[in-house]
Amino acid sequence: MSDLSSTIAQLPKKARILIVDDHVIVRQGIAQLLNREPDLDACLEAGDADSAIAVVKDNEIDIAVVDISLPGTSGIELIRMLLEIKPGLPVLIMSMHEESLYSDRVFRAGGRGYVMKQEATEKLLLAIRKILNGGVYVSDRMQTVMVQRFLNSGADAQVSFIDNLTDREFEVMSMIGQGFTVTEIAEKLCRSVKTIEAHRANLREKLGLKRAAELARFATQWVERGN
Repeated sequence: MSDLSSTIAQLPKKARILIVDDHVIVRQGIAQLLNREPDLDACLEAGDADSAIAVVKDNEIDIAVVDISLPGTSGIELIRMLLEIKPGLPVLIMSMHEESLYSDRVFRAGGRGYVMKQEATEKLLLAIRKILNGGVYVSDRMQTVMVQRFLNSGADAQVSFIDNLTDREFEVMSMIGQGFTVTEIAEKLCRSVKTIEAHRANLREKLGLKRAAELARFATQWVERGN
């Protein structure tokens, strides 16, 4: 074996990363960032859940970095789908949405970490490497929040109303709380206005609220509290 071949053989294997985001420029930006690292290879991309599933079926992947707000199927739903195809596949959620609202549901779906897009580059790299080494990742602030929730609730706490929502209802309520209109939500989720109206009706029924204005006020306060 030549010296060059020997050197290549001794190089550590790069982790193969799939980036799932519906914005091309975001995918390319994250890929450029990760590909500067000697141990990471952001070699695969997908713009929606169906494309991501096809990529995972046909390729070897060490970790998937997934945005929550995908057209059609949400990132949380996609976590479950990917794990059905490849059990044990590490999935890191990277989103613009507030961590305290989504992280619990992400972990229940099987995700291994949550990073907000506003975080510094170092946080993303730290999260990816920690997960690749078998760990999980949440921010220091979220760790404190999770401990405080446990201490306040106790082991026998009743199931939160949030646990009774489907992933799509959860996402719709979050977007209502952020001030999006029904039409805007429908456009972002690639669903009809009628479908979003049905989700709003289900939310009002589950929360015991009679009017849309009451739901909007409740959702806004829930988002502002971050839980």
